[in-house]
Amino acid sequence: MKNEFTLTAAFNTSAEAIYKAWLTTQGHTLMTGSPATIDGREGGDFTAWDGYIWGSFLELEEYKRIVQVWRTGEFPEEAKDSRVEVLLEEANGETKLKLFHTIIPEGQAESYKQGWDDFYFKPMKEYFG
Repeated sequence: MKNEFTLTAAFNTSAEAIYKAWLTTQGHTLMTGSPATIDGREGGDFTAWDGYIWGSFLELEEYKRIVQVWRTGEFPEEAKDSRVEVLLEEANGETKLKLFHTIIPEGQAESYKQGWDDFYFKPMKEYFG
């Protein structure tokens, strides 16, 4: 069974707006509709979905790329942190977001793939219009 996936979505906003929302407590909370705490700098920690998700930021390339270690309360204790990479590409008034989620515990990839769509992309489309 695969323990990674790639998702792509387009949003009617700038790469800057998505990047800034992803990396701030207020922005992340508003764009997902759920409480988050974000220290949006390299090495900074985050929680999302009221503490269900947590991790830290590994690499940031302003308005273009976010790389983070990521895990949830459903990860087995011995599981390695997964890795999420978000690429932002702006063109013609919209931004294409490409998300790579890797190193997912066995049997959990499909659940997280659906979760990104339900709990991030759908609320983000509403938030960004």
